[in-house]
Amino acid sequence: MKKFRGKKRYFRELWKQTEVSACDIQLDEWFDFWHRHLDFWGIGNDSLKFRKEHINAHMALYNNLLKELEIFNKPYQSWVLINLNDAGQDGVFIHTPNPNSSNYPYKNHNIDWNCSISNTFKELIDIKSYNVGFLSNEYGEKYYIQSKFYGTSL
Repeated sequence: MKKFRGKKRYFRELWKQTEVSACDIQLDEWFDFWHRHLDFWGIGNDSLKFRKEHINAHMALYNNLLKELEIFNKPYQSWVLINLNDAGQDGVFIHTPNPNSSNYPYKNHNIDWNCSISNTFKELIDIKSYNVGFLSNEYGEKYYIQSKFYGTSL
């Protein structure tokens, strides 16, 4: 593996992306599975330490979005997706009723909401504040993390 140069700068920029204003969302609009990937290049695949830092950043972005969505006057769903097979697919999602399709609320009945969290991620997710679900299919193994208190459940 090639040495990762510029780590401090990379992670400083990563944390800047957790600020909601950096996402350029418009709270008077609708969202059709709007999402933001903070680890687009999959750097979290290289090291568990990097992966945990990216998950922490995704959770921070999610919490910042939830604060902004408190003034949103429309129903919405929001969640964090953690793909166990590819860190580049991790993301934060927002979904609302929209003119593109009638798929709100999004429901996936294959998500197991009574799953156990792997020890790797258990310390990163507060199960008192979040519901955690697990889905395994042809696209990989994924955790869905959703607030217990805000938005419509998946």
